[in-house]
Amino acid sequence: MPLYTFLEQYDFSGKTIIPFTTHGGSGFSRTIQTIAELQPDASVVEEGLSISRNSVPEAQSQVTDWVAGLEY
Repeated sequence: MPLYTFLEQYDFSGKTIIPFTTHGGSGFSRTIQTIAELQPDASVVEEGLSISRNSVPEAQSQVTDWVAGLEY
């Protein structure tokens, strides 16, 4: 919910939002769609990175590969 409040208060028109999260089982749920709804004039990357809390200690290469694939 803090993320949604933040996105309701600020305008990211013309910006790119790149979602990423750690989670305990729910992944993104509808978060990426909600971000797009709250920031309709921003570009939201739909292939965000979602890592289970149990995989965080071994996720460095996954994060590195994901960031490199963003091509920013």
